[in-house]
Amino acid sequence: MTERKKTVGDLRSQRWFGATDLRSFGHRSRMLQMGYERADFTGKPIVGIINTWSDINPCHLHFRERVEQVKRGVWQAGGFPIELPALSLSENFVKPTTMLYRNLLAMEVEELLRQHPVDGAVLMGGCDKTTPGTVMGGISMNLPMIFLPAGPMMRGHSGGKILGSGSDVWKYWAEKEAGTITTQQWNDMEAGIARTFGTCMTMGTASTMTSIAEALGLSLPGAASIPAADADHPRMASACGRRIVEMIWEDLKPSDILDRRSVENALVVHNALAGSTNAMIHLVAMAGRAGIPIKLSEFDEFAQKVPVIANLRPSGAWLMEDFHIAGGIRALMVRLSPLLHLDARSVTGGTIGDGLAGMSVYNDDVIRPLDKPIVSLGGTAILYGNLAPHGCVIKPPAADPRLLKHTGPALVFDDYDAMSAAVNDLDLDVTPDHVMILRNAGPIGGPGMPEWGMLPIPKVLLRQGVRDMLRISDARMSGTSYGACILHVSPESAAGGPLAAVRNGDLITVDVSERRIHLHLDEAEIAARVAAFVPPDRAYPRGYNRLFTQHVRQAHEGCDFDFLEGAGGIPEPEIH
Repeated sequence: MTERKKTVGDLRSQRWFGATDLRSFGHRSRMLQMGYERADFTGKPIVGIINTWSDINPCHLHFRERVEQVKRGVWQAGGFPIELPALSLSENFVKPTTMLYRNLLAMEVEELLRQHPVDGAVLMGGCDKTTPGTVMGGISMNLPMIFLPAGPMMRGHSGGKILGSGSDVWKYWAEKEAGTITTQQWNDMEAGIARTFGTCMTMGTASTMTSIAEALGLSLPGAASIPAADADHPRMASACGRRIVEMIWEDLKPSDILDRRSVENALVVHNALAGSTNAMIHLVAMAGRAGIPIKLSEFDEFAQKVPVIANLRPSGAWLMEDFHIAGGIRALMVRLSPLLHLDARSVTGGTIGDGLAGMSVYNDDVIRPLDKPIVSLGGTAILYGNLAPHGCVIKPPAADPRLLKHTGPALVFDDYDAMSAAVNDLDLDVTPDHVMILRNAGPIGGPGMPEWGMLPIPKVLLRQGVRDMLRISDARMSGTSYGACILHVSPESAAGGPLAAVRNGDLITVDVSERRIHLHLDEAEIAARVAAFVPPDRAYPRGYNRLFTQHVRQAHEGCDFDFLEGAGGIPEPEIH
């Protein structure tokens, strides 16, 4: 532990328990009602453990046990743990999309911490939106905090093949639709692709965001890459419990850790991992809570400086279990040391560089040297043009190279159901040169910007051997997805963006090397068509969807609520 800055009297929880008035009498008596001794909580740092466990979240199924290991660490360090359940947000089961509820989780975390007698927090997350959601709330509350990642599941297996979650689902679904694998083979994959608790074991959104949290300095060194079922994981959980107690005494808060250096470290790590495109939304929102602006163009700028050195699916060959054995996120950051701000701070109380001391890479194919990358530059590309004035995103390593410079006629769909019906129509008039367009799938139009951006290849083309084609949408796609998919078109069609102007047959040019996307219409025609466009009705009469559609920002702004951006400004609760 570094220098202790707080005394018992400085603890926030003392506002509840430290006074001699009637209200504090009531607080203490209710603690005794639950069977605690006064010595259990008196004069001790109280740690709120935000637990996103639920019965229907396979990524967090182990959190029921992990929270007990966090508590053990808190007790060991002389603190008092309280578990606070929060939205679980299972990517698989929450509909229409977990992105609709990321901001709700962030609000819940912030308010759980504000309303309870806690001095610091351990945030337990991992499944895609739970990392940014819990971290955003924790940053806004600005109490000492550590993010505890769920960890990836173990490798999938079927028929002698090693399977990666998500990525191989899309791959073999295409083969099933093309008639090249049997129903029995498909059913066997269904039973073998996800074998343990934990997040996707590819470099999807889950592992991308937990890696970014660590690069920001918000997790213990090496935590992001530990598989959920590995014995290192419960040990890491206990270490989080011990460390957060020390952080409370040190008064080490997110505002002491996060700065421009931290954000640039996250941008470097994201590019080196060929991380999920979803990070371009989440990192903007996370940094925005700390008052650190990020422009979408910065993701492209860093992609031109940082090679992809993590050989992980869907852009590479290996899985997260292999990554951990090769040294994991710490080993990756050792390789990236010349590009990182090693003096940026961490939850350890030291620097990011301190956390890399003594670490080596144990497999040079899984974590490549900087001079032998998977992709030398350009793991991410941000395109601009009259179809996306505020930008859109593509992941070039995941696309067929021939489609990175392409002109073709548009095939337009106004909603997912129409698109889904069309791609299964064997009489669909479509060629491999067509540019598939899906609109009304953005933050407002979705609502919640669902992961519909990896539009299925039409079945008629699959049977001709086509496995990739250019696809454009204002939606997102899963971090485990791949293909020539242009995403996050901003502004979205439902907000008056030019994607609303596209009609079947219009020519569209994409040139990734020039960072250009162009609809072959003049400005007047685009404006006239946008003015005539009727977006879906998203004027919800009540409830959370009404709040969401009225206050959500666009993709390039991080999709946070306009009233949640920035740091501080909310007073502590009155206690009477």
